[in-house]
Amino acid sequence: MQVTETLNEGLKRGYAITVTAAELDEKVNEKLLEAQPEVEMKGFRKGKVPMPLLKKQFGARLLGEAMQEAVDGAMNKHFEDSGDRPAMQPDVKMTNEDWKEGDDVQVDLSYEALPEIPEVDLASIKLEKLVVEPAEAEIDEALGSLAESAQNFKDRKKGSKAKDGDQVVIDFLGKIDGEPFDGGAAEDYPLVLGSNSFIPGFEEQLVGAKAGEEVAVTVSFPADYQAENLAGKEAVFDCTVKEVKAPAAAEIDDDLAKKYGADDLDALKGQIKERLEAEYSGAARQIMKRGLLDALDKKVKFDLPASLVDAEAGQIAHQLWHEENPEHQGHDHPEIEPTDEHKTLAERRVRLGLLLAELGQKNKIEVTDAEITQAVMNQARQYPGQERQFFEFVQQNPQMRQQIQAPIFEDKVVDYAFELAETKEKKVTKDKLQKAVEALEEA
Repeated sequence: MQVTETLNEGLKRGYAITVTAAELDEKVNEKLLEAQPEVEMKGFRKGKVPMPLLKKQFGARLLGEAMQEAVDGAMNKHFEDSGDRPAMQPDVKMTNEDWKEGDDVQVDLSYEALPEIPEVDLASIKLEKLVVEPAEAEIDEALGSLAESAQNFKDRKKGSKAKDGDQVVIDFLGKIDGEPFDGGAAEDYPLVLGSNSFIPGFEEQLVGAKAGEEVAVTVSFPADYQAENLAGKEAVFDCTVKEVKAPAAAEIDDDLAKKYGADDLDALKGQIKERLEAEYSGAARQIMKRGLLDALDKKVKFDLPASLVDAEAGQIAHQLWHEENPEHQGHDHPEIEPTDEHKTLAERRVRLGLLLAELGQKNKIEVTDAEITQAVMNQARQYPGQERQFFEFVQQNPQMRQQIQAPIFEDKVVDYAFELAETKEKKVTKDKLQKAVEALEEA
């Protein structure tokens, strides 16, 4: 086997690989010898079929396998010997298209090699970590929102008309063709008008009713109603309005805390404070991460594989086009040409991606199976009732698994860099943190 370099410009590499006919014949014979003990053929005992007959019977089929294995082996040995790592799938082409059995096989191999990544002194990087302490007013505001969510209802003044959003307490009896039907009656039923919890048209007819009034509500069951005996039929509900109540926020007290799983109000406040701290910490981390990436982008320069930059620029342009044209869901649109701005952003992403990958590899940073499983479970919760199917889909789809693993790996490498960088805390207000986050989104 002969490997000859044909191109070496920047990161571009090209090689001509020749696999001789004798080498192919030897590989075919190896395969036949390996298979011979198990081969059965009429007129011969198992494992005793002569090699010439085996070669005549199976040689042509095994020749294709031998060619593929020989070329793959040559490629693998080349990458092992050279230390090159292809940026993308190498391009492999057989050049003697008129090849026939007995000829040498000639193949062209071309690819872009990943560049050498220079060392970076993480300790020389200076970062600022924004720290926000949740104020009592913010905790009180959050408590108020919880109280609104845990809505209560208080009696309206006597004679008040029910409004949309009010709760009416009613007795009702439903009839079809003057006859009551199963499940069509209840007493002291609390119904929030506008909640759409009853048959369409029911709640609207109770708007304006007063406590003590009787209202005949006429509605038609939907054609696809789950009870077939009621589907599509008109019904009249004789309703007695017993109470009309206006929505009111719950009292901020221990009872409210218990509704949200806390032992008392102080414990609930503590939970709210922890949640706010986590939110602020997460936002501050994103800002500090941007600072780290900006610093790395300025510190480290190296040649970039054009194939990776072009692919990334195309992806950026495609994504932005769909964001600007949300009504166009498919991919049957005109070709999208990346701009210089897209290419500049792509260069930054590729450079930082290669640098972080190198940092992770050199420092043996890995994503554990447990971390991937937890991330998959978190995403699976977005598909209620289909969690198992989503989990199995990820297990069977290596590309999807890689998409989940990549951001976890990046975050672990970033955390490693944070530990080595010089970090200074700076206390700021919630508003300043928010402005810093907005600045990130606009950049």
